[in-house]
Amino acid sequence: MAKTSSKPSNIIAFQGMLGAYSHIACRARFPKMTPLPCAQFDDAFAAVKKGKAQLAMIPVDNSVAGRVADIHHILPGSGLHIIGEHFERVNHHLLAVPGASLKTLKRVESHVHALGQCRKFIRKNKLTPIVAADTAGSAKDVAERGDKTVAAIASKLAAEIYGLKSLASNIEDADHNTTRFLIMAREPIKRKPKDGPFVTSFVFRVRSVPAALYKALGGFATNGVNMTKLESYMVGGHFSAAQFYADVDGHPDDPALAMALEDLRFYSKEVTILGTYPAHPFRKK
Repeated sequence: MAKTSSKPSNIIAFQGMLGAYSHIACRARFPKMTPLPCAQFDDAFAAVKKGKAQLAMIPVDNSVAGRVADIHHILPGSGLHIIGEHFERVNHHLLAVPGASLKTLKRVESHVHALGQCRKFIRKNKLTPIVAADTAGSAKDVAERGDKTVAAIASKLAAEIYGLKSLASNIEDADHNTTRFLIMAREPIKRKPKDGPFVTSFVFRVRSVPAALYKALGGFATNGVNMTKLESYMVGGHFSAAQFYADVDGHPDDPALAMALEDLRFYSKEVTILGTYPAHPFRKK
């Protein structure tokens, strides 16, 4: 975890190195806060929990790659609360050392998701993809090696930080390539339903009985609550019943959502609300 001289109240933690897309999201949403790079997601959560940072910017979904691995396992036990969300458009650049060109390149390194998001460009230019830990880390490694045959897929900010040049910009296959981030804090922010629209995120485990999930979610349908996300994943090595992560429109104090959550609790072993926060304007696009 990097050191910083700023006060914890003005620090926002993120996973990755300087120049990562999470770093860009921090700068876009909180331009006056000092970004704190952390080696692992656990470190970013711990920085907030231990008071070393005020907030954490955590990626959860990408419009191309889908769910960010491990996040849904970490969220329930993090002890933190979701207080906001942020959507960041991802623009990938092909970065190389000065003097390199598309003709000199043979390999390209980056995070597995970034490589997957640029398959057409990689194939068109006959480059060999090499999986690395992260995008910004790949840029740093390419800069340190000084090899004109290898490039990194990373952000424009990474190029500026590590002294690389962009040989090609916006090389992602899909022009909708966007990552959704959750903003985490030690304490929840109390909000009034009338100040919405809101999104409420929660996790739950259904009882291991026939049609349990169908019955648990029935209250959302009958009460007209829109569920925008539902994902399952295994916990504790058990295969008998999964844990689910869900996002729904609304505030828990809204009558409709309150009744839906009551039905959910009746058919579930446990329901944990992770946060209620303002819906980002990006959702209206």
